[in-house]
Formats: sequence, C-alpha cells, structure tokens
Amino acid sequence: MKIDKQKIEEWKKQHGEVFLIETQGRQCIVRKPTRKDLSYVSVVKDPIKMQEAILNQLWLDGDAEIKTDDDLFFAVSSQLDEVLRVKEAEIKKL
Repeated sequence: MKIDKQKIEEWKKQHGEVFLIETQGRQCIVRKPTRKDLSYVSVVKDPIKMQEAILNQLWLDGDAEIKTDDDLFFAVSSQLDEVLRVKEAEIKKL
C-alpha cells in the first residue's frame, strides 16, 4: 500500500485522528471511532464479528488481505484496542 500524505491530511480534517497499522508487510489506515460507531458494533454479540464490524467501520484504506486472511486480521484486531482506548477523566466531589 502506498501512503498518500495529502489523503492522510484530508482524513485528519474529516475524522480527527487516523492510525496506520502494519503487520507482515501489509498495512491499513483506520480512523478514531465515534460514539455512533461504537453503538453500531455494540449490538454484535460474537466477539470475532464485533472485531470485523469495528474494522469495517473504521477502515479508510489498506491492503484488502487484512480483512480476508485470518492471521493478518487477528494481528490488526489486536491493535484496535489502542485505537479504541478512552482517555481518562477525573471526578471530584464538590
């Protein structure tokens, strides 16, 4: 996959954060999820199908084999947790 820096900048303007995930010589670019994305995939009960749904929702570009080859899919899926990481907040009693 050839990375187009101009396209990356367009995606950043449109989606905010974007991420490059690489495994075994293959790459994909995904965006940060929204509440709508997480709500959409939350109804999926099967954990593998949930990972597929998340990847499909966030996918911007990449090597298509990542979606079809189990080894590549599981490698990329393991990195999606980092993309989904929620920032921490503090609570103070007033």
